Amino acid sequence: MSEPRNPDYSANEELMPFQLPQVPYMSPDLVIPGVLDEALKDDQLWVPTSESVSFKPLLLNTSAGYYVNLLRVRKSGVLSRHRHTGAVHAFVLKGRWYYLEHDWVAEEKSFAYEPPGETHTLFVPEDVSEMITLFIVHGGYTYVDPYGKAVGYEDVFTKLEATREHYKKIGVPMSELEKIIR
Repeated sequence: MSEPRNPDYSANEELMPFQLPQVPYMSPDLVIPGVLDEALKDDQLWVPTSESVSFKPLLLNTSAGYYVNLLRVRKSGVLSRHRHTGAVHAFVLKGRWYYLEHDWVAEEKSFAYEPPGETHTLFVPEDVSEMITLFIVHGGYTYVDPYGKAVGYEDVFTKLEATREHYKKIGVPMSELEKIIR
C-alpha cells in the first residue's frame, strides 16, 4: 500500500486535508490491502459452516447490523433457502450461482442486488467446482422450508460467534477478530 502524500497545500486550499477533528465516537476506518488476492487464498481463516461451505469475514458491523464476507462453496446443488430482512449486495468473484425462483444467473464478475423481504433458494450448478462471492448483508437471513416455515437464522451476531469459535480453535488471537468488528 502506498504512503499518503503530504503536498504543500499552502497555495491551494483545494488540496488541503480537512482541518477539524472527526466526530466523536465514530468507528475507525478499515482498509484490507489486496483483499481480492490475499483474502481469496485457501488459508485457515475461512470459517467452515459445513464440509463444503465456508465464509471469510471482512467486516462485522454489530452497531449497524450488517456484515461483509466472502462465501465459498465447493459443492453443487442447493446451498440454502432463505428470506432476507435487509438488502444484500453480491459480487461474484469465481464460479456462478442462481436462485431457483429467478431466471437470471450470477456469473463471475457479476453484481446482484437482493431486496429485503425476498425469499429464494441459492443453487450452484453441477459444473461449478468452486464458487466465491463477496456478500454485503444488511440485517439477517431466516432459513425456511419450501413453505416458509422458519428453520434457522443468521445475522452479524451469529457470524461473529462462528468466527470467534473458529479463530479460537485454530489459535488466531482475538485481537485479529477485533480488527474487523465495528
